[in-house]
Order: sequence, then structure tokens, then C-alpha cells
Amino acid sequence: MLRTFSGLIGCLTLVACVEAEMPQASDGKALFMENCAACHGENGKGDGPMARAMTPAPKDLTLIQVRNGDKFPESKVLSSIDGYARSDLAGPGMPEFGGLLEGDLIPYDSGDGIETPTPRKLLALLAYIESIQETR
Repeated sequence: MLRTFSGLIGCLTLVACVEAEMPQASDGKALFMENCAACHGENGKGDGPMARAMTPAPKDLTLIQVRNGDKFPESKVLSSIDGYARSDLAGPGMPEFGGLLEGDLIPYDSGDGIETPTPRKLLALLAYIESIQETR
């Protein structure tokens, strides 16, 4: 009985995940202002009110694509936001944003051909950061 119930819950979760729409940059802007702007600045340039007191200074998020050969590295950015790839940061680094990992999940392929259930808020923030990229 428990296995059947667990299987049913898993199927319902997958169906809800499949029907979800991808968030847009506009969905992530408020999340950015709430979670990132204090350090990275309202425009993502690394000049937020907390930036002067930080060593190393927060990175200019508008140049991620430029720093990566004119390709926006979605997986790398997601890993930086969710904390998975923060071992290379010196100093206090970015805080963990547990709230961005809560809520509904959306199947997301970061380029490896595998759709992984990913929190909607995290993808919204990713879309916003990608939308503020500058080209040179």
C-alpha cells in the first residue's frame, strides 16, 4: 500500500513538473533584488551597498558571458547560486539561499541532454541574470 501511494505521489509530482512553464527574466528580477542586489548591485555590476566591505569584491554579473567566451554558462551559474560550486571562493563568499530551492520544480536541461527537476525560483533567477548580460 505504501509503495503504491509513494509511486502515485511520484507520478503526480512528475506530471506537475512537466506541465510547468519555464520562468522568464521578469520572474527573476524581484528575486535578484531581494537576494543579490545588496552585494552585486541593482544592475548586477558588483557595486551593491555591501560591496565595499567585501574581500574579494562581488563579481560583475553582467560580464559572465564575456568572461566565458561569449557563451552564458547556465550550469556554472546555477551551481554558483545554489551553492554546489562554491569551493573555489575565497573569503566568506556567497550566502546560501535556501528559499530559492523551495517551491515547484521544472524539468530543466542545462545542456547535458538530461532534464533535471529544478526549482522554479532558481531558474527564474538564472533567466534574469542571463538577461542582464552585456556583450563586447
